[in-house]
Amino acid sequence: MGGDPIAAGLVASLARPGGNLTGMVFMTAEMVPKRLELVSELVPQAGVIALLVNPNNPLPEPIMREVQDAAHAKGLQLRILKAATEAEIDSAFATLVQLHAGALILGPDPFLNSRREQLIALASRHAVPAIYDFREHAEAGGLISYGPSLAAANRQSGTYAGKILKGTKPADLPVQQPTTFELVVNLNTAKALGLTVPPSILARADEVIE
Repeated sequence: MGGDPIAAGLVASLARPGGNLTGMVFMTAEMVPKRLELVSELVPQAGVIALLVNPNNPLPEPIMREVQDAAHAKGLQLRILKAATEAEIDSAFATLVQLHAGALILGPDPFLNSRREQLIALASRHAVPAIYDFREHAEAGGLISYGPSLAAANRQSGTYAGKILKGTKPADLPVQQPTTFELVVNLNTAKALGLTVPPSILARADEVIE
């Protein structure tokens, strides 16, 4: 789940894995430019936007260039912050405040996603609008999320597990990519931050939490 399994040498192709491995691949890194677009639309006054990444799991260079280009096209400064531990997450938010960043994008990473409560609490404490990968962040009090559905991926994973247990070879099961993407907005958090969510975002939202 995550990264490019072909580039990593895990499978021969998505359609025909060819070995003893299959499953779901999110490739959430490809969604980072879209999250930049959304958060800049939500917080148009933000001239500086921070991107928090785990240095042990860096974004692929082509995607990083795409994010930088998207920020430059909007006249935004993109600042990269790095954190691989809980303490470094705290430090990253302190740096974010010093940079006067108007918004934060959470980079795709299992460790960062596992620190959901810490990230949401820090974003609230420092009054930083933040956009996350999964709806679970918005449900837990995060401002906004955009990404694939974990529930849909888990259902598909369960289906695959059942097929394999009944004798289907992993090599015969294509690696699945997400087909369901969700935009979730938490209006309670927006109100606490003093933000008015644009109608253009509300109209596109799959769920609005009030």
